[in-house]
Amino acid sequence: NMVMSFRVSDLQMLLGFVGRSKSGLKHELVTRALQLVQFDCSPEVFKKIKELYETRYSKKSSEVAQPPPPPPRAEALPLHSSYDRGSAVARTLPTPNIDYPALYGKYLNGLGRLPPKVAKPEVRLVKLPFYTTLDELLKPTELVPQNNEKLQESPCIFALTPRQVELIRNSRELQPGVKSVQVVLRICYTDTSSPQEDQYPPNIAVKVNHSYCSVPGYYPSNKPGVEPKRPCRPINLTHLMYLSAATNRITVTWGNYGKSYSVGLYLVRQMTSAELLQRLKTIGIKHPELCKALVKEKLRLDPDSEIATTGVRVSLICPLVKMRLSVPCRAETCAHLQCFDAVFYLQMNEKKPTWMCPVCDKPAPYDQLIIDGLLSKILTECEDADEIEYLVDGSWCPIRAEKERSCSPQCPILVLGSSDVNGLLPPPAGNGENGKAPADVVDLTLDSSSSEEEEEEDEEEDDDDEGPQPKRRCSYEKGLVSAC
Repeated sequence: NMVMSFRVSDLQMLLGFVGRSKSGLKHELVTRALQLVQFDCSPEVFKKIKELYETRYSKKSSEVAQPPPPPPRAEALPLHSSYDRGSAVARTLPTPNIDYPALYGKYLNGLGRLPPKVAKPEVRLVKLPFYTTLDELLKPTELVPQNNEKLQESPCIFALTPRQVELIRNSRELQPGVKSVQVVLRICYTDTSSPQEDQYPPNIAVKVNHSYCSVPGYYPSNKPGVEPKRPCRPINLTHLMYLSAATNRITVTWGNYGKSYSVGLYLVRQMTSAELLQRLKTIGIKHPELCKALVKEKLRLDPDSEIATTGVRVSLICPLVKMRLSVPCRAETCAHLQCFDAVFYLQMNEKKPTWMCPVCDKPAPYDQLIIDGLLSKILTECEDADEIEYLVDGSWCPIRAEKERSCSPQCPILVLGSSDVNGLLPPPAGNGENGKAPADVVDLTLDSSSSEEEEEEDEEEDDDDEGPQPKRRCSYEKGLVSAC
């Protein structure tokens, strides 16, 4: 066709006519010109194409008197009728490394024949911690229905620049077949009031060139009457694309049920939880003195609280995995001093992103996370306690009694003792002894004198831990036998 036969100078004149960039290699200029034909069917543009063609091939001017042939693949892109009405279906905008003159503003969204209007607010998508945007290939663009059918199709075409292709090819593999640099499709509600989270329309299907791309399914719901939820994430298209100068065609199939959606295409680098953890350790550590000042401030601000006169307890166990903290972390927006482990928190959000604090169930986004420098220091200095108490002056002390009661070194014996009570595991010795209630009382009293300052319930627990008590074991055993 005419555009494909143009030389570089012709392509530059055509693109300059509509205010688009004239820089780049020939295949980039051809791609831009084809996109112009696909997404702007204004008479002025076709007239200019015709004029350039006739100028270049004046001997064949009689042949071009007929209407220009449709551009390549036009049969697969039924956009002209909608663009005559000024819709915004699947417009393809420049990549960020190309500057476009302001003159092209009136051709955005295929509205070349309408007078320029005041710029409207654009749809913005929220930043995702696990995706670093390298280029914007298609700005968020509204999906406009072509008819009254419930199932709609919205196509768009675009081509990668050689630089973008090299970024993809040279990127490392996150896993076999999955590159860290990707072309992803993001979909959200058409809402300009605030940055939007990813949200899929009903009946979504995404076709890249000739193959359908997998889209995340639904999380099953275990609660009756509760709709299963779908994790709406960026959809990786890279493995189905042409990594060359060839144009790629993407078709989004979606359900038209009243709500408006917008789609965008981005070149991104996918990050891992380990990389985000390293970044947090580099820029997110809060100095111990600042954390100490926060402790003092918190206690000062709670004069009516019962803990205000003594202090506040903080566990050294992560609420996520019930293990000792390694990288104590919380959000700056959290009101509590309790921390969770950054390692497990990031791994959890890598698999299923919620970014909710496990302590207070409030949002704890990545860019609000801090590593508690004071608690990090305490963890290295206090290895024999699972809980500490902050005092009003900002100092701290371990709570070892809690440690001894809950995680005694004699824990295996404690388990055996509790099994004795349930009659599950008889003790190996003392079966021939008589078990009498007075003997139990005497033994308990004697043992409690050797325990440290604890309550009676704790003393009984520790007595089991602190060495063999044949008579008491025997009495428990006999008691169990007689009960049976």
